[in-house]
Amino acid sequence: MLSIVVGLLSGLAAVVLKYAVELIQRWLSAGFADHGYNWFYLVTPGVGMLISLLLVKFVIKNNIGHGVTRVLRAISRNEARIPKHNTWSSVVTSSVTIGFGGSVGAEAPIVYTGAAIGSNVAKLLGLSYKQMTIMLGCGAAGAVAGIFKAPIAGVLFTLEILMFNISVTSILPLLFSSVTATMVSYLFLGKDVVFPNAVDSFALSNIPYYIILGIACGFISLYFLRTTLRVEDKLKRFKNPYTKWSFCAVLLGVMIFLFPQLYGEGYNSLLPMLNNEPIGSVGMFLPDRLAADRWIIILFFTAVMLAKVYATAFTNGGGGVGGTFGPTLFTGAIAGFVLVRLLEICGVDTLPEANFVLVGMAGLMAGVMQAPLTAIFLIAEISGGYVLMFPLMIVSAISFATIRMFEQYSIYTKRIAASGELLTHDSDQAVLTLLKISDFIETDFSPVGIDKKLGDLVEIISSSNRNIIPVVDDEGIYQGLVFVDDVRNIMFNSDLYDKVTIKEIVKDSPSVLSSKEKMESVMNKFESTEAWNLPVLDEQGRYLGFVSKSQIFTSYREQLHQVSHD
Repeated sequence: MLSIVVGLLSGLAAVVLKYAVELIQRWLSAGFADHGYNWFYLVTPGVGMLISLLLVKFVIKNNIGHGVTRVLRAISRNEARIPKHNTWSSVVTSSVTIGFGGSVGAEAPIVYTGAAIGSNVAKLLGLSYKQMTIMLGCGAAGAVAGIFKAPIAGVLFTLEILMFNISVTSILPLLFSSVTATMVSYLFLGKDVVFPNAVDSFALSNIPYYIILGIACGFISLYFLRTTLRVEDKLKRFKNPYTKWSFCAVLLGVMIFLFPQLYGEGYNSLLPMLNNEPIGSVGMFLPDRLAADRWIIILFFTAVMLAKVYATAFTNGGGGVGGTFGPTLFTGAIAGFVLVRLLEICGVDTLPEANFVLVGMAGLMAGVMQAPLTAIFLIAEISGGYVLMFPLMIVSAISFATIRMFEQYSIYTKRIAASGELLTHDSDQAVLTLLKISDFIETDFSPVGIDKKLGDLVEIISSSNRNIIPVVDDEGIYQGLVFVDDVRNIMFNSDLYDKVTIKEIVKDSPSVLSSKEKMESVMNKFESTEAWNLPVLDEQGRYLGFVSKSQIFTSYREQLHQVSHD
């Protein structure tokens, strides 16, 4: 029942986002010419980014970019808890960003919104981490299903990209949520597929060309992933957000002015390719004579394909809120189109353009997101192109295999994996990721100063129920350990109380732990040292307490049961 409620709310959120983007775009186009070249392309994307930046800075007061990545972080680091404002903040900011022409997709923000809805419903009812994670997944599945009218893809997205380690029976609520959201989308948006097309039946003779497209998509995916992350890293060098916005707004405006297909999600520019219609104008600086040249069209759309990555990065980097989901589909579609036109102009073969445009979408998605199953069924559902199931499988599999030779992680998981916070389908690894060292620090050990005498140590031992005494200096910096068993033969000799110093009996511990250390590293240290207790230090080396291996094992068993069972 809860999954149906979450699916209903996620589906409504998807519909609201769709309507909001269309309403803003209609309002803007009403004041400008909506044919030929629009000069407002230079300005409006930057305006939308600025509005989004100000909303995030002064109203939301929390970074909400990269929605899918933040959902993954919430699962691994925040016990599947997502702030309440995310149930609406991503919808508002992304609709402004995209509606004004920001070159990003609406899918990642709506996934973040759906996940927030599921998380907060579970939180409101006091559900466990396992149940909260499933509800979060239901929200994400419903969001994808609602925005694309693709219930199967919604479920697969949750299982494949968000990487929930759940049992088969847990798929049932995902199905309920996904189907409910799809029905909501049908009710408000109609039953038409997202991408109307003129797909031809699949021909076995075209398999070699699909193989070529799969390899090309793999390398383009590699370019997309690495370029996006590299540009985002460079943009972080701007310390002033308004300076960064100015820089990104100017570059984005110029790019969209030169390549109008980059405006917004760009899906409308794909419709002629999907329906075997004339491409239309490719740019104001090209005379009609050149624009009709087949080589010019290939070069122009190759430039569009390569520029889309930068346009997306500038939109997000300049303060806009959107995802790479949509740009991935757009880039893949252009890749398929360019390949068909290139083979045709070279006299190799004449291929069904709409088929390769759709299959190219799946190829890029399988590569960039490393989610081949989601790519296959999403494209089949959003186009009604189930006749392309075989080429979708070929291209998605080859693209995925190609990029995996160079990149182990997807665009969503690469940075999380580098920080050691990524949950995977490996139950053991998932449990270690969920455990935090701060939850295990025991502070009932009584420290002794390094300059103290044996008499002071005996006094501490008499009031302690621990057999380990940490040694610190005057500033609390950790110096070593004293084991009660090591001083048992002298601790009852009062003549030595003022003669033996702590410096003479202190020992080094087998190892020390950092307060920010990952649990996998903690377990490795326990295994290598065979110790049962290890001291924990802060970044300055001050003693904080001890961590017990037995306590970790107990919590590990409990967490493993929660991760692996309903």
